[in-house]
Amino acid sequence: MAPGATFPTAAAAGEFTKRDGKALETLSDNIDAVNILKPLTTTTTTTTEKGLYDESVFDKTKDKSQFRQYETACARVKSFYKEQHTKQTVAYNLLARNKFRSSTRARMSVWQAIERLNTLIDDSDPDTSLSQIEHLLQSAEAIRRDGKPRWMQLTGLIHDLGKLLYFFDGIAEGQWDVVGDTFPVGCAFDDRIIYGRESFVSNPDYGHEVYDRGLGIYFPGIGLDNVMLSWGHDEYLYHVVKGQSTLPDEALAMIRYHSFYPWHNAGAYEELMNEKDKEMLRAVRAFNPYDLYSKSDELPKVEELRPYYEELIDEFFPERYMMVVSSEKESINMKFKSSKVKTWVSSRSEPVNENQE
Repeated sequence: MAPGATFPTAAAAGEFTKRDGKALETLSDNIDAVNILKPLTTTTTTTTEKGLYDESVFDKTKDKSQFRQYETACARVKSFYKEQHTKQTVAYNLLARNKFRSSTRARMSVWQAIERLNTLIDDSDPDTSLSQIEHLLQSAEAIRRDGKPRWMQLTGLIHDLGKLLYFFDGIAEGQWDVVGDTFPVGCAFDDRIIYGRESFVSNPDYGHEVYDRGLGIYFPGIGLDNVMLSWGHDEYLYHVVKGQSTLPDEALAMIRYHSFYPWHNAGAYEELMNEKDKEMLRAVRAFNPYDLYSKSDELPKVEELRPYYEELIDEFFPERYMMVVSSEKESINMKFKSSKVKTWVSSRSEPVNENQE
């Protein structure tokens, strides 16, 4: 049996919040639609393992000329980003991380988690033509066909599994803190974020004397490990996996940063990077084609592929059960210019009064 994952939820007994999974997936697909074109062809599998940074092969014939045409995105995506950019504040991100650390644990294997996501989303749309498992396997199989490392194949399989948080009672407030492009909070909103800086005018942190000035609570070269990215399925799964698997740093970066388009696509926030981040950027860019362009490739045969991927799960998730974090008292270890801000981030869900001693 594949190793277990413990996800934070009030549904330890198997109860999940009833939400419209199809609506979430439709939104997620609409978000993808402004970043991708449907694949035109499929490729064959190579049996020779290649290097992580070897150029992707499967997408060679795909037309990439219209990617990320956000200004022609559907009205629903624009409305979604207006809400996301209004509500993703420093205070909310601290609260979300505190809820993550203190929530009840539900125990399940990685494959069970995939099946659960499949059920929660697809049950709301019985006529769907493609299951969630098939979506996840498409990314993994595209990576496998190109002969990339085994850990990268597994990363392709699980990279969107964090969408489960949408169905955990009290963990996600809506779609806006589950899907969508991500960005740092606690520093100036960059114009290279989708729809630009002005899309944040209703955000309480907009114009803030610290959070919206330059690097804000960070300093040059702090490293992205120490930067709060807007809370969502990427950040959630990253925190679940990082201490409970043997996946390399490159895999963790692919999970955490694959929706961080202002960084890996537009070149923003380079001043926050350290030397490690330069290598992680290469890894995320190597992963990006498999995240974007694999959805319309030939349908994978789930039951035939399951033993192979359960073997990968066993290889990189050695513990049968894993906690979401090593301890509920574990602080978010971030390095900031201000000791007051560091104390706040480590222990609070609401801002401190910076005038207090």
